[in-house]
Amino acid sequence: MSDQGSQPDQPADNSARNLDAYRAAYAERTAGMTASEIRALFAVASRPEVVSLAGGMPNLAALPLESLGAEVGRLIAEDGQVALQYGSAHGVPELREQICEVMELEGITSHPDDVVVTAGSQMGLDMITRIFCDPGDVVLAEGPSYVGALGSFQAYQAEIVHVAMDDEGLQPEALRQAIAEVQQQGKRIKFLYTIPNFHNPGGITLAPERRPEVLEICRRAGILVIEDNPYGLLGFDGKPHQALRSLDADNVVYLGSFSKTFASGLRVGWVLAPLAIREKLVLTAESATLCPPTLTQMIVSRYLSTHDWKGQIKIFQEQYRERRDAMMTALEQYMPEGCTWTKPDGGFFVWLTVPEGVDTKAMLPRAVTQRVAYVSGTGFYKNGFGSRQMRLSFCYPTPERIREGVRRLANVLTEEMDLVRTFGTVPQRSVPGPQAPSPDTA
Repeated sequence: MSDQGSQPDQPADNSARNLDAYRAAYAERTAGMTASEIRALFAVASRPEVVSLAGGMPNLAALPLESLGAEVGRLIAEDGQVALQYGSAHGVPELREQICEVMELEGITSHPDDVVVTAGSQMGLDMITRIFCDPGDVVLAEGPSYVGALGSFQAYQAEIVHVAMDDEGLQPEALRQAIAEVQQQGKRIKFLYTIPNFHNPGGITLAPERRPEVLEICRRAGILVIEDNPYGLLGFDGKPHQALRSLDADNVVYLGSFSKTFASGLRVGWVLAPLAIREKLVLTAESATLCPPTLTQMIVSRYLSTHDWKGQIKIFQEQYRERRDAMMTALEQYMPEGCTWTKPDGGFFVWLTVPEGVDTKAMLPRAVTQRVAYVSGTGFYKNGFGSRQMRLSFCYPTPERIREGVRRLANVLTEEMDLVRTFGTVPQRSVPGPQAPSPDTA
């Protein structure tokens, strides 16, 4: 009891009022772990009355589910003692051979031994960051960039420096400038992270003539290139772009995935890396997961060997092209004056820029109230920049739902612009860096 007699003793510090009793015990690097703005949207965006233009979920309706189910049953019956057992951290050998065949479509010549299978390409990205980055090291990444990559970099306490894009992708001159500025500060650049094809979230593609120049800039500066290419086979003209890895096998680590071209729920991806890096990846995978799931790897392998997977990719291309066209038409029809957007020739996403004064993060709750969801552009920068942008996804909703979603979004945006005109411009965040991927959307 306290000397007041009737009052209980008060704790000497505020720990009793701390909602997280373990806060003081966490490693310093956990300070960089923040919730994804996309994940936070899932609870409301998944409600049937809400048209979600937010998540990048692939449309699996066209998969031959009945024959796949039968094939999985045969796999368990015939090879269950292997499929349900521990495996190698390197990955199932047959699948690694098939992955090399898949990469040939993008001009990559590879050997199965150089492929490390992962539980999705996100695992590969996390392992690469773990292998290379010490606290304070610099990672170059396009501005904007994939939110999952930013999360991994920040979790390992790397400093992210964004490099501007335009309608033809990463700007070589901006890359040179970023490298020079970081080097002048005496900091170490560990790698450039890039999504060259059908960028997430930008929806733009690195121009073929820029690819050798970007690689040469990085090679001269001694900077590794991490090529993340989950959408590379989903171009709408049917012909894949030449991978960066095909142009420089010694200085490019390639991340691939079956999440967009087959089934995201199986969580099967891969890393193609030079020999020395590959060995580190295998050791890292062993310490993280012991081995990737053998069953899901064998399911993917069976699918590749028993189904027309190239024909299935063409079906996906046609579906996503139809949805892209629906979004482009709806944006032209409904969006108020002053809005601009990218025009993707593949992949899942459109990057929309709204007029000056509108904050897409602040507007999001009002959009959800009007039964439409998107992702604010702030989630795709390290520092909350991108408040005039949003990512729209066309991969999952039907064309009819896309049109309705864009109509609802346009109504919300028009109301928001009226509020800005009436009450004044919302102050923009004074954060340096690129605000959009192209000059015409600035």
